[in-house]
Amino acid sequence: MKRYIFISAFVLVSAFANAQQIQVLDTIYANDQKNVALFFPEPIRQGITGSDNFIFTYNREKEQYFGLLQAKPGKESNLLVINRNGSIFSYIVRYRERLKNLNYFVPKSSSIGNEKPMVIDSTGIIEPVEQIGNRKYYYQKFSSYLLGRNQRIGRIKKRNEGIVLSIQNIVFDKDELYFVIQIENKSTLDYDLKFLKFSVQTRQKGKRKSLQTLYQEPLFIHNRPTKIAENETARLVYVMPKFSISDDRRVILELNESNGERNVELKVSHKYINNPN
Repeated sequence: MKRYIFISAFVLVSAFANAQQIQVLDTIYANDQKNVALFFPEPIRQGITGSDNFIFTYNREKEQYFGLLQAKPGKESNLLVINRNGSIFSYIVRYRERLKNLNYFVPKSSSIGNEKPMVIDSTGIIEPVEQIGNRKYYYQKFSSYLLGRNQRIGRIKKRNEGIVLSIQNIVFDKDELYFVIQIENKSTLDYDLKFLKFSVQTRQKGKRKSLQTLYQEPLFIHNRPTKIAENETARLVYVMPKFSISDDRRVILELNESNGERNVELKVSHKYINNPN
């Protein structure tokens, strides 16, 4: 028994020591007067901050090795960065009026893990596991992360008889758009959800003006409810293939009630779709 306790304690101490070695950069300070540059070992594919008073900018069109961090006064938050090879980096970010360091060169050893599970084959070479459910697992984890954030893209909201449908955030990651959606039931009756559909609507020009609607199927849906009780709120995420639309098109969200008429149609302008977070 004593031997078991000693081994367990040794493992815990070793794990803690390794964790201390991996977390090279724990807290990064920034302000609104200067740019704090972070240089990573691989090009940045995705970078997200936990609140609006921190902004992390990077080249979304052409992957580059560095990003710029700025901050406004407020509570501390976190920064999550994913490199092109799937390496994940996570830091606490805080506002500080006077900065001691404006440039951080991030080593590979500070990665907290990889978004793809790794296995060792018979030759001893580490390879990423490619499974059918791998992408869905990633969608689920990233959707959960987005639901825990406090970021908003704008005021996109529509109400009908106490049912409020809104889009809180639109985030671009890899080849997908993540729509963070909120449904509020401010009525005195439960709301039974029949469906929530996405479509792209095109305004046809000419003498005979008409509307053409093309429905879009989501790749993944996270946390969709079947019922929203009175005075309760549900938040969910729809993962859609990446797309952009011209100024004569708009996205339509149709919220439909089972055995009821409290339906909501929310129209989303092209400017929100083409400029996600």
